[in-house]
Amino acid sequence: MPGSAALSLRDSDATSTTAITSYASGGRSADAESSSTKAAEDVPATQQPRWRRLLSSISFFIVDQWFLVALGCLILIASQVQVPISQQSKKELVVTYLCVAIIFLITGCTLPTKVLLQNYKRWKIHLFVQAQSFLLTSAIAFAAVSLCAMNPRFMDEALLVGIIFTGCVPTTIASNVVMTAQAHGDQALTVVESTLGNALGPFLTPLLVLMYTSTGAWYTEVLPGTGASDLGELYRRVFMQLGLSLFLPLVVGQILQNVLPGPTKLVLVKWQLKRLSSFALLLIIWQTYDEAFATGAFTSVKSDNIVFVVFLSIAFYAVWTIICVALSLLWLGKKDTIAVAYCVPAKTPAMGVPLANVMFAGLSAIDVSKIQIPMVIFQGFQIAAGSLLTIAFRRWIRPEEERSKRDENSHDKSTTENGES
Repeated sequence: MPGSAALSLRDSDATSTTAITSYASGGRSADAESSSTKAAEDVPATQQPRWRRLLSSISFFIVDQWFLVALGCLILIASQVQVPISQQSKKELVVTYLCVAIIFLITGCTLPTKVLLQNYKRWKIHLFVQAQSFLLTSAIAFAAVSLCAMNPRFMDEALLVGIIFTGCVPTTIASNVVMTAQAHGDQALTVVESTLGNALGPFLTPLLVLMYTSTGAWYTEVLPGTGASDLGELYRRVFMQLGLSLFLPLVVGQILQNVLPGPTKLVLVKWQLKRLSSFALLLIIWQTYDEAFATGAFTSVKSDNIVFVVFLSIAFYAVWTIICVALSLLWLGKKDTIAVAYCVPAKTPAMGVPLANVMFAGLSAIDVSKIQIPMVIFQGFQIAAGSLLTIAFRRWIRPEEERSKRDENSHDKSTTENGES
């Protein structure tokens, strides 16, 4: 539920109060309207009928979390109807390039150039985020797999490799940027860390996977060679995608913002076209699940293994998020902490899938699909959890935003008075 598509709690309360007041006034005088409003405010919310309070809560959740509701509907559709296998590669190419380009064009039009450049210079936080995104997450995933592998009959060997692989892939880009903005975090920092992580991914992910699977454990017997001879083609494809769908739209957006500030603001804010980011992100997620269902990935393993991967995904996301937030609070502000909380635990199938196809080229298609299952399941949960976290993050940062707004208004008032004198 990215961007301006969702309402903050405060805005929702204010809107509801205005609507009730307008309805109650029924065209009466201003005094009568004021008295009616005051009387309505004096009635505690707990005295309202339970069904009305429940209906109000449900309606607020649907409006505020419409993205999550839409995501559930799209996954359900993908499970029933899929694009034909022969058209999957074409669909992936169009969706990956076009939708990511839309998101970063809009991001480039809204992020101040100075703020974006300042965040690229913050090398300490780059090390902080990338070390957690690659080393911390992969180490925890490997520890979990080592525990699961104690009983060879417990889990499918390809799934265990897939869990390690999920911990080693870089952070996602599109959902991080959209949700950080919705949570009122530092969107510029998220853009920088997400792009940096995806630039490092093709180099670090194969090395980490090779390190963790060189232990001689029984589940590694399913693996072929490293596929290093094909990594050159992978690098070419990944960096071409980053250039065309990320950096180019971002630069174009920055140019539009600085050359045509008025029309750009009119189109994105007044016409609400920045909501396209939300729909573009939904299409990206849909195409991932559509491909997973079309290849039969979910039907290739036992149902109890799938259930275990779901619970493991929940545990991973919770642990990774708690650790990165706790460490961030030691030296970062709230906005930066929110950005880190979205960058560190997130994982991207957009790069993970092609990496898996290259690294595990010697495996059968069904084994490659099994390796990708944990990553696909984790993506669905990270989107759902990240969407819900925006509510908590907005509440957490609201006092700081209100204080900053008061200070800004006070400064503007003081400047005006000094000018008049």
